[in-house]
Amino acid sequence: MDSAAAPFSRESLKQARRLVVKVGTRVVTHPDGGLDVVFLDRLARQIARLHERGCQVIVVTSGAVHLGRAVLGPTRGKETLNYRQAAAAIGQPELMRTYAEALRAHGLVSAQVLLTMDDMTDRQRYIHVRNSMELLLRRHVVPVVNENDSVSVEGVTFVENDKLAAIVATKLRADLLIFLSDQPGLCTADPRLDPEARLIACVYPGQDPGAEAEGAGGAESRGGMRAKLAAARTASDFGIPVVMVAGDLDNVLLRVLAGEELGTLFVPGPAREARKVWIATAAEPAGSIMVDSGAASALRRPGGASLLPRGITGTEGGYEAGDIVRVLDPQGQEVARGLVNYPASEVALLVGAHSSEVLDRLGHVGHEEVIHRDNMVVTGE
Repeated sequence: MDSAAAPFSRESLKQARRLVVKVGTRVVTHPDGGLDVVFLDRLARQIARLHERGCQVIVVTSGAVHLGRAVLGPTRGKETLNYRQAAAAIGQPELMRTYAEALRAHGLVSAQVLLTMDDMTDRQRYIHVRNSMELLLRRHVVPVVNENDSVSVEGVTFVENDKLAAIVATKLRADLLIFLSDQPGLCTADPRLDPEARLIACVYPGQDPGAEAEGAGGAESRGGMRAKLAAARTASDFGIPVVMVAGDLDNVLLRVLAGEELGTLFVPGPAREARKVWIATAAEPAGSIMVDSGAASALRRPGGASLLPRGITGTEGGYEAGDIVRVLDPQGQEVARGLVNYPASEVALLVGAHSSEVLDRLGHVGHEEVIHRDNMVVTGE
């Protein structure tokens, strides 16, 4: 897609009033394990300038586990969940104290916000988190967000803070998400390994630069460019522009908001309603429903159909009615996810059924749709 096809431009970033800034481990810490207080001072100075302009800034930061590693020492083999939990418990107080001191030096008050995946996926808990964050922002407080690694459970974590930043941005309706990393942006190859690597200045909706992305940045990082790319697409798919940029650039936040051509801009797609944002960014779905190629095509069409029993070929997982499930095509690729109207035991009975057969198969009157279009988010929609 060329730039003429997308009306959004860097100039549009000047209108952003609510920002989520994700700070990577390699940006906020030194290789020896300490925090980069010079960087934090520069970050705090820029946030203060943005507050003066009426902007609200949410910081999503990594670094706690890295700080704790320096105290615990190396571990043999792969890090265990318990090791990461212990490291986070050691590093988080120092991380938050240093952020608070840096922000206080520029007249700002900070608030520590530690989140688990359950806080974002349980709708009632999410509403409480959102209301608390909204109050902090109205009172000109800077929320400093991190995953609560000390209590997060394996398999129910954000895995890396890039995903957490995207979820926070979508759920709090941010105007802009900025990833500050040790890379200039998304490149055609890893610039640390390939001198021919080129910066990709812009990524448009529907464009797939996945082959360009490299893996994790180092032992201290759980994400790397692939994680940032996935997170950026989550946010941009829901109408939020995203910029990946080097965190060591002078006044980087101010320059991005001035429309300067820095890093990689992910042009946003159309904004989606809050309910669909919640569905798309919820926890790991409770199960999967497999469909045939005809049903997959019907779901993927713009303004397409609900999921009817006739197109279903199988089901996996022990989900209940009202849970979020994946819809998979014959190749196992996710087509959509949504709120299912039936428990898994009943979906199994409805495989391949016509809508007129629901009563006979279940023994009671049920929904015509297994997942209604209004409760579904289609991949790439």
